[in-house]
Amino acid sequence: MGHRKKSAPRRGSLGVRPRKRASSLIGRVRSWPEVVDGRIHPLGFLGYKVGMTHAMIVDDRKTSMTYGKLIFMPVTVLETPPMIFAGIRAYSYDINSGMQPMAEVWADQSALSSTYIDRLIKNFNGAKENSHALEKIESSLASITELRALLLSQPVLAGGIPKKKPELIEVALSGNEFKKQFEYAVSMLGKRISVGEVFNPGSFIDVIGVTKGKGFQGPVKRFGIKVLPRWHKHRKAARKIGARGPGFGSVSTAPQAGQMGFHQRVDYNKRIISIGEVSKYGEDLLKKINPVSGWHKYGLVKSDYLILAGSVPGARKRPLILRYPVRPPPFIPEGVPKIAYLHGIGEL
Repeated sequence: MGHRKKSAPRRGSLGVRPRKRASSLIGRVRSWPEVVDGRIHPLGFLGYKVGMTHAMIVDDRKTSMTYGKLIFMPVTVLETPPMIFAGIRAYSYDINSGMQPMAEVWADQSALSSTYIDRLIKNFNGAKENSHALEKIESSLASITELRALLLSQPVLAGGIPKKKPELIEVALSGNEFKKQFEYAVSMLGKRISVGEVFNPGSFIDVIGVTKGKGFQGPVKRFGIKVLPRWHKHRKAARKIGARGPGFGSVSTAPQAGQMGFHQRVDYNKRIISIGEVSKYGEDLLKKINPVSGWHKYGLVKSDYLILAGSVPGARKRPLILRYPVRPPPFIPEGVPKIAYLHGIGEL
């Protein structure tokens, strides 16, 4: 009997184990970069995936062979309605327990009524103890470890999101002086913040989200193992693995059946091709981004939006967290690339 080759690349990556369902539909941000750019602003935002198309863009990379020419580029559209600066949360550090929340301040009930926060937090009392919490944070600025913003999304403003319950995300702030961060956060409590106040067109961001769920799948579809030939009598199945390895010791690394998809993933360094702000450019902006019949399986974009180069994880209408890059690329854009043509829409 012939012998199979003695070595082969492993099936699947151990870097993404365990391959189980994500605990939440909204991605979890495990780390924030340190950004000091002369102003205080949140380092993250939330958007909803609209869909993909392609565009003809003038290449602005000076080291590229196609510099100055029209190139084909797949793009993704995200709808990013303005978010409400709902609260402030301060953290302290304990040598035994690590970083622990010390105090938090919420905006007034009147500022949060339009976001249906009662659907998110039961018995929400708004700013009941704000004065005490504000004094505690302000007097402890020298001892706190981190100051973060609590942002509420507004899905009722998005065209294709059929729900009223908002998403609440915790976002770090730029800068390295807690006093300036605290003054900015207090001045922004209860106010709206748009995506144009957080990101700049032409820059790079990270996209954190949950991928499409594909249910319980076998090892062939899940890991891409070889389908065994069926004509040997000693083989009982063709779409199975030969051996699982030892039944004791560390966890088996053999490819086996299990959950496929609905995993949290991060797409690094996605470039922002364009930012559309309705409040800044008017309602005529929406006519340029919406096809005549609307976006497939989404509908019409009715609020601010982003156009990103490439693809992002998740299905349509899925909430995605946009974050400043934790490992930015060496390429520093000088401006915004020019979009000459967007498929399904025409010239912008």
